[in-house]
Amino acid sequence: MAIIDELRTPLYFAAGTADLAVQQAKKVPGLIEQIAAEAPARIEAVKKTDPKAVQEKAQAKFAELVGGLDTDLKKLGEQAQDLALRGVGVAAEYAVKAREKYEELAAHGEEAVRAWRGEAAEEITEIAIAVEPDPEPKVATEPKTEATAETGTDAEESEAKAATRRTTTRKTPAKKAAAAEGAEK
Repeated sequence: MAIIDELRTPLYFAAGTADLAVQQAKKVPGLIEQIAAEAPARIEAVKKTDPKAVQEKAQAKFAELVGGLDTDLKKLGEQAQDLALRGVGVAAEYAVKAREKYEELAAHGEEAVRAWRGEAAEEITEIAIAVEPDPEPKVATEPKTEATAETGTDAEESEAKAATRRTTTRKTPAKKAAAAEGAEK
């Protein structure tokens, strides 16, 4: 059973991801309208900025960054080690978050699949009701005699025989076609 669960989880993850993508895709038209409405104001703001002022700000920040660098190699080595350890910690944290998100999407996918199956089951039921022929009229059973009334087994046997006769005497459309072909030969 564990193997089946291991196989289902990635499928549920994929279904959850697909369902989430569809939900996000439904938001796209609204975002496009919002961006289209904001675009003229942003274009005007860019036109009004002075490229020389932007360049001067960038140069000042670069000079500040370069001036702040420590030239002591020993201190740079310690900082590199510290950054590497922090990187490992951050990577582990992201791995945990990724696993949580994976399980969350798998659960969402499982709910989505259940919803999809429910809708499909309702549609199939509606189609089956529309296509299903009228129930056949019931054949009247033989009236019980005193002997069969005394023992319930005789009544059950006669009902079983009647059911057998009903099923064996009827020919399906395929059998009728085969019988017709056999008669023609």
